[in-house]
Amino acid sequence: MSLGDAVAMVAPYYNLVLIAILFVLFFKLFSYDSKRFAYLKPWRLLFWGIVLFLVETVMTILKKMGMINYPWVLFSIFEMVIVLMFIYMVLLQKQFIKTGKKD
Repeated sequence: MSLGDAVAMVAPYYNLVLIAILFVLFFKLFSYDSKRFAYLKPWRLLFWGIVLFLVETVMTILKKMGMINYPWVLFSIFEMVIVLMFIYMVLLQKQFIKTGKKD
């Protein structure tokens, strides 16, 4: 087994640990009364991007276990949606910094 195969085998599980940590941090962010202090719409978009990444990671693990089979073009669509959400998030933040208005 090569190093690349070993990393490919354990990387989805490390991604799940990262997502669990991020869910705890997002829960703390959204549970506080931070509407007075922070503009939360970009953070909500980031949260939904992380949820989509979670779906992608779970699908990868299930495919490696042989439980599901799906076309690989599906990952390209997931990645495109995630990147578009991140770009929109940055543009929303830029607009908020320039104008000071939320939407």
